[in-house]
Amino acid sequence: MERRDTLEASTPDKPAEKDWFQYQLKHQDGTSKARRGQFVTPHGVVQTPAFMPVGTQGTVKGLEIGMVRQTGAQMILGNTYHLSLRPGDDVVADLGGLHKFMGWDGPILTDSGGFQIFSLAQMRKITEQEAVFRSHIDGRKIHLSPERSIEIQENLGSDIAMVLDHVVALPNEPKVIREAMDRSIRWAKRCQDAATRKDQAQFAIVQGGLDEKLRVECAERLGELNFPGYAIGGLSVGEPPPEMYRILDVTCPALPAEKPRYLMGVGRPEDLLEGIRRGVDLFDCVMPTRNGRNALAFTDEGTVRLRNAKYQRDSTPLDPKSVPQVAGLSRAYLRHLFMAKEMLGPILLTLHNVAYYQRLMREAQAAIEEDRFESFYQAKMEGWGSAS
Repeated sequence: MERRDTLEASTPDKPAEKDWFQYQLKHQDGTSKARRGQFVTPHGVVQTPAFMPVGTQGTVKGLEIGMVRQTGAQMILGNTYHLSLRPGDDVVADLGGLHKFMGWDGPILTDSGGFQIFSLAQMRKITEQEAVFRSHIDGRKIHLSPERSIEIQENLGSDIAMVLDHVVALPNEPKVIREAMDRSIRWAKRCQDAATRKDQAQFAIVQGGLDEKLRVECAERLGELNFPGYAIGGLSVGEPPPEMYRILDVTCPALPAEKPRYLMGVGRPEDLLEGIRRGVDLFDCVMPTRNGRNALAFTDEGTVRLRNAKYQRDSTPLDPKSVPQVAGLSRAYLRHLFMAKEMLGPILLTLHNVAYYQRLMREAQAAIEEDRFESFYQAKMEGWGSAS
């Protein structure tokens, strides 16, 4: 990843202000709709397709920042909702912004908090003006409007700020889904109008539930607002994977081809490749870190659940292609760490899983460049079909 350490002037290694946010489609796969591109940000160039490890509270759980870099991660994700509660966006701003605060000099994307309001907040109430809810930490009342969401994200200083959207449960009544979609579009415009930082780009979020017509309508209406990038939200909330793929099939073609596309909160390695083959560029999910903390490893042969008794005397390596800290360790030893409740187990497996996702993205990039993504996809799917 190319670094962008300061922003004042243009140099061979650093974009001028007018070039801070640019997406370039470098190659279209000849066997699918997969795209090979790059996205320029003030803190670096992200080669796509790319997976962003989730650092919700200013940390990718279990990994110090050098380990995150070691995995090959290019851009990481922070969260408006959580960081505004702890330590406070004003605290982060006073300490130099989220990059300096957490010691990460690459690109950062911050989620607006819309999904957390939906999934975590107590006693939430959504009005046209704002979301009002009680903190899941201490119960205090919080007001989050589109303008406040952008204010928080500008205080955090992320490269990409997500607009505040209205997320609803699925399945739901058509009227509820339509109202939430329309509100999300109005809120996106308010976020756009509230922006004051030129070194921060906003991504709009396409909503519309599992209704194909609403998804296309939302994508087209948001496209008219000319955001630097577009996300597909409100999926991976419990619907069957084929339903998600169906929505991607109609949504991706409706999005501007010259802008990056981000599928939020997804997911399994299978879902990443399914998204890529439909034209998605960016992904994030807690799955590699959360599963790593719970003794589940991702490999080319499928998932390995290390607490299973069959690994007690298994001397074979978990994955010889893993990071050096893990590559030579046996499944028996890694299992032992978890059974003994040693903190090293979750750390090592988290490191392995995040690195595995990054390796998968690099392999996908190469497959797209060589017009063989579909055969690459088929080979990976066959390997994962032997999950243990």
